Amino acid sequence: MRDEQQAGRVGFPGSRVAGVCMHLTSLPGDYGIGEIGGNAFRFIDALKEMEIGVWQFLPTGPTAYGDSPYQPLSSFAGNEMLIDVAGLVELGLLTSVEADGLRGLSPDFVEYGNLIPKKGALLRRAASRFDVLAGKGLKTEYRDFLKKNDRAWLHDYALYRILKAQHDQRPWGDWADKYAHRDRQALDDVAGRFSDDLETVRIVQFLFYRQWSSLRRYAAEKNICLFGDMPIYIALDSADAWAHPDMLRIDSSGTPTHVAGVPPDYFSDDGQLWGNPLYNWDYHEAQGYSWWIERLRHAMSQADIVRIDHFRGFESYWEVPFGADTARDGRWVAGPGDALFNAMKAELGELPIVAEDLGVITPEVEALRDRQQFPGMRVLQFEVGNKGFSIASIGPHSVCYTGTHDNDTTVGWFRGSPDDNRSPEEIEHTRQVVLSITGGSAETVARDLIQLAFSSEARIAIAPMQDYLGLGSESRLNRPGTSEDNWRWRMSFEQLSSSLKDSIRGMVTTARRLPEA
Repeated sequence: MRDEQQAGRVGFPGSRVAGVCMHLTSLPGDYGIGEIGGNAFRFIDALKEMEIGVWQFLPTGPTAYGDSPYQPLSSFAGNEMLIDVAGLVELGLLTSVEADGLRGLSPDFVEYGNLIPKKGALLRRAASRFDVLAGKGLKTEYRDFLKKNDRAWLHDYALYRILKAQHDQRPWGDWADKYAHRDRQALDDVAGRFSDDLETVRIVQFLFYRQWSSLRRYAAEKNICLFGDMPIYIALDSADAWAHPDMLRIDSSGTPTHVAGVPPDYFSDDGQLWGNPLYNWDYHEAQGYSWWIERLRHAMSQADIVRIDHFRGFESYWEVPFGADTARDGRWVAGPGDALFNAMKAELGELPIVAEDLGVITPEVEALRDRQQFPGMRVLQFEVGNKGFSIASIGPHSVCYTGTHDNDTTVGWFRGSPDDNRSPEEIEHTRQVVLSITGGSAETVARDLIQLAFSSEARIAIAPMQDYLGLGSESRLNRPGTSEDNWRWRMSFEQLSSSLKDSIRGMVTTARRLPEA
């Protein structure tokens, strides 16, 4: 019964389909980073050619130090670095000569240190021309955007970005007290003195969401399901935490009493100390979970399906004392459970959520996931080496992956990368098991594992773009527990050759994972 209910859920494909996981920053393009313009449309066209029906990407919020999409400066704002520069030229807000200033950046990986100041300056220039150069229709769209978003989140976000700049980008807990504690007169004074800067932030966000709306419409026209991603936690240094400190377990100075993480696991012997502030769940319950409802409503406006990262934290979460060196000293604390999702359903209807249920999962977590009828995740890199593994154990209420953005590529994992936590004996054992299960070879392991995922009964079977391309560890997107050289990989359209697209379409067709017409 559960599988039949899931098949009819709003946002989920009604039949078995194939998917790709690739963050928007990894798209090809001439301006230093993947963008949500012409090349994103071209990628959707390529997915259509390959009969891939789902495109999964990572969170799209504005990033800060470390460039992680899982530590955004806002749960509602868009990452301005993803704005399509060519689209701004088409609107007349930039010239092609000005845009060419970004062409010197690497096409192979994102140079965040060089990109952010250069593209930021271009976006500010474009915004400064909006009032003069934007047509009547565009200005009407902008006014509608403000009417919908300014009071809800945009005004606070704009103030936060201005004050952060005024304090040399330091966290809001280090700002002057009157700003950190949101003295109304002080904030009104800032809004008056920096009105042009506030307007710039608003216009840039409008441009992001205008382009995003076009991308989503195009994906829908091509029958491509957009699969978004929501981090469970917010960053302490974020507009959300600054504007709504009562919803977090932090003191009056903005210092957490405890922070989030996970205990020792596959990725780290010391666990992962994320450092995010924990939620004051009593406060959220008293507010009817209104912030969470609006957060999911916003995510659902951007994507057809939403993966919630670290789903097990809603049943119980790992609480680590603030200041601890590692996550080893934490403990499990009960989360909000069904109450949160029931409140969301009462307001939003059926929820197109995928539960990221990896790591230390208990029967209680599984029961919460199943009561809410959310599909979970199965990752072949984690499972194929386990004793008694069978692809038949992956049912239709799952999303099956070869690996995720946190894993090495399949080729790198199979070979054993330098930072692999497995022993040489474990790596060799996994190799032999993979070859036995797939009937393939070391040279074709990426394709073989994709075919294995496709052969499962999972409603959606996904592989990272790097696996479709057969790339090694040099193309890994993220190494959990590290803060350098992550989130930088980019593909080129030359890598996605006609012969490769034909081959992928053949795999999808053979596995009977064709999207519904």
